[in-house]
Amino acid sequence: MKKGMILYQSKYGATKKYAQWLREMTGYDCAETAKASVGDVLSYENLVLCGGIYASGIAGLSFLKKNIGRLQGKKIAVFCVGASPYEESAFSEVRKRNMTGGLAEIPLFYGRGAWDEGGMTFKDRTLCRLLQKSVAKKDPSTYEPWMQALMCAAGQTCDWTDKAYLTPLLEFLG
Repeated sequence: MKKGMILYQSKYGATKKYAQWLREMTGYDCAETAKASVGDVLSYENLVLCGGIYASGIAGLSFLKKNIGRLQGKKIAVFCVGASPYEESAFSEVRKRNMTGGLAEIPLFYGRGAWDEGGMTFKDRTLCRLLQKSVAKKDPSTYEPWMQALMCAAGQTCDWTDKAYLTPLLEFLG
């Protein structure tokens, strides 16, 4: 049996960057979820799913939800990537919303991603700008961490990716 497989779903590149770093650090094989089948991963001991967070959902998680019954006995972890700085209560909400049913016991890890409005689809850019306008109406002293990050990143290109975010996941994988 092969040691490990990394599946990832990345919209703008930060998640793919983490998946590639993880591949370099572990020697695991790596593939996009859209190009993988459950048959592809059955020959691996470990499975890591990397997915970006969009509207509180983790991209690519549907692969695990659909196939969790066939993946029993494997060491599985999920690494999610978002633009906001890590904040425990927000992370708990992401876990609560996504890691349900057969996924409830799977460890969830977080890495901060990137922000580039110029590279976003028209729809995503429009939604982000509407959200920024809504947040701008609030008193900045009441901003939650994600709101502060959103307002600071507006109109800029930011890359917060860092290999250090992979350390807890690597420790889990042993």
